[in-house]
Amino acid sequence: MNAEIISVGTELLLGHTANTDARDLSEMLAELGINVYWHTVVGDNPRRLIQAVDIARFRSDLIITTGGLGPTCDDLTKQTLARAFSLPLYRDAEEETFLRAWFASKKGSAPFTENNLQQADLPLGCTVFHNDWGTAPGCAFEKDGITVIMLPGPPAECRDMFRHRAMPYLRERCGGEVIRSHKMHLLGIGESEMESRLRPLMESLTNPTLAPYAKTGECFVRVTAKAATEEDCEALMAPVMEQVRQAVGDYLYGVDEESLEALVSRLLREKGMTLAAAESCTGGLLAKRMTDLPGASDIFRGGVTVYTEAAKTALLGIKPGFIAEHGVVSAAVAGKMARRVRKRLGADIGVGITGWAGPGGEDVGLVYVGVAWEGESVVRRLQCGNMTRERIRCIAANNALDMVRRCLCGAEL
Repeated sequence: MNAEIISVGTELLLGHTANTDARDLSEMLAELGINVYWHTVVGDNPRRLIQAVDIARFRSDLIITTGGLGPTCDDLTKQTLARAFSLPLYRDAEEETFLRAWFASKKGSAPFTENNLQQADLPLGCTVFHNDWGTAPGCAFEKDGITVIMLPGPPAECRDMFRHRAMPYLRERCGGEVIRSHKMHLLGIGESEMESRLRPLMESLTNPTLAPYAKTGECFVRVTAKAATEEDCEALMAPVMEQVRQAVGDYLYGVDEESLEALVSRLLREKGMTLAAAESCTGGLLAKRMTDLPGASDIFRGGVTVYTEAAKTALLGIKPGFIAEHGVVSAAVAGKMARRVRKRLGADIGVGITGWAGPGGEDVGLVYVGVAWEGESVVRRLQCGNMTRERIRCIAANNALDMVRRCLCGAEL
């Protein structure tokens, strides 16, 4: 099945809103083994939306729209798609009842107006996707050999509607077969080297399939299999995943991990250990990522943002002469930061990060990451090059978390 995602909303074209729906849907469609070949963005204009649909229906088996399902006059996706596929609209009684009850439950804080019932108008014969995360239902129908799915635009609603409504609908249409996938996460290896190591394997496969991806600071490989049962899928994927492990070695940090910080958090809990961080160029990014996790206080003692030389002296007690001798961006200072923050906050593991995030300067992208634990410390030198400040900070934080992971696992640092 080849898919096209049509995102509807003038705010997307104007740049007022980032189109995260298309990104999220593409990731989830990959879990189903469905190829996404096109992303289209169109404003709240029926004529241009019909033109986009006319193009999509001749090149895609699956069309997914996001946005335009609400109660206002510019929410015209359902009406336009129904007209494009010659389907009349009907008012769904259950959805109308839900809408009236929903507004009644607000006790006047969200007054009911008749235009809200537009949300209950759906293409005749469609499968209704009730929206437990908002008010506008989604739907799906099949016509002329094409499957059409319409989802609301708000990102949280779109994600949950697709995962809990559309994915089961699509799985039922896989000819009785099951599609399963695993995401293998890699850090410290570039996309080109990863692809070079895996290309022979990728080119030899038909089922399962192997697809490499890159994101800021890391890469991942998705292994996808189709078979009669989940067990058969796992049996197909197991030897391929082992071949990937052999090819990439210890660049592989996990399978189906939510995030690198979630993995580090879990390992800290399993070991009964704690972490503290002293950050300069990352500006507290590592601390933010750790404290974004529920229950972080159990394993994260705290962090200090020591952005200047004076802060490193005042908060960590690193003498100005030591900084002057070695340089503020140096292996010696990163190691000292890691050891001092570990001791001062009473953590089992300390992290120190110092570097030049730019912009400009001949040393931009140079970062040192130190990790210290009982009686030992290690420093990693990174040369990120002339990247954006955001990307340099992300790479530095990723490497710090990877070093903590390796420390906890007993892997080579």
